[in-house]
Amino acid sequence: MTQVFRIGLLGASKIARTAVLAPLKSDARFVVAAVAARDLSRARAYADEHGISAVADSYEAIIARDDVDVVYNGLPPVGHAPWSIAALRAGKAVLCEKPFARDANEARAMVSAARTSGRPLLEAFHYRFHAVIRHAESLVRNGALGALHTGAAEFNVPIAKAPGELRWSRELGGGAMMDLGCYPLHAMRTLTGAEPQIASARGEFDEGGADASMHAELVFPGGVSVSIGCSMLAPLHISLRLDGARGRMEIVNFIAPQHGCRFTTTIDGESVVQPTDGPSTYAAQLGHLHDVLTGAAAPLTGGSDAIATMTAIDAIYGAARR
Repeated sequence: MTQVFRIGLLGASKIARTAVLAPLKSDARFVVAAVAARDLSRARAYADEHGISAVADSYEAIIARDDVDVVYNGLPPVGHAPWSIAALRAGKAVLCEKPFARDANEARAMVSAARTSGRPLLEAFHYRFHAVIRHAESLVRNGALGALHTGAAEFNVPIAKAPGELRWSRELGGGAMMDLGCYPLHAMRTLTGAEPQIASARGEFDEGGADASMHAELVFPGGVSVSIGCSMLAPLHISLRLDGARGRMEIVNFIAPQHGCRFTTTIDGESVVQPTDGPSTYAAQLGHLHDVLTGAAAPLTGGSDAIATMTAIDAIYGAARR
């Protein structure tokens, strides 16, 4: 019999609709047991809208529930460390939204809590679980591109600067690098299988200190030179390119291939259109979570991976502000 895991939602968030509630409709291995929000009436309205049977009157109450096996932390980044740690200490597994934390120190505290509790803590880098990026990783690992030498990745999405928009709030853990740039950074770390040095970075900051855009030059072991960029002001654009001695890999929309993706390789002069089908990134994420919870797979995110991402983000901000 397939084990069913019960999810408790921290926050009546927009992202939970996409990351949990939508893919859960076709995945009987999970059910949402309860939801909590800062405003109880908002939590009740959210539960009614999505058919969630129980509403908790606080985040503490969600974490304490006996009918919750997994806590989904869809709060703003400022709430990732405290509430993920609290959930882990209560014996719950945690799927925490990206960016994992506000800095590497918080990330280390979260990972330490997971190790102490013995419960899984995954970062919700949904793209990481899709067949596209896993195939790309396999090609690089198998030497299809030859020795890597250059690469570039970019994620731009226009995000209106509206009251309450967390991505424009430095205090809440927002900013282009935190919300968007973490994807190109993580993808390049994943594909190279290594950690970068930050050669340079430049950002455009608003009066509140949030970065509207960020561009960084990274150097990976072996002299692999990679550019990453992100912007909350530029038109939508998502791309990744990696070059090696034998050829090139290009992926348009590596973050959400289910919404349209072009993945091509040109190796030894031969161009090939690679497959991009498979379950959505969010469905694949839930599938991986189930595998981790049942012991069928080791986590692809969280742990040292999450700490390394936040360490690089800290260094990028430091270089840009210098």
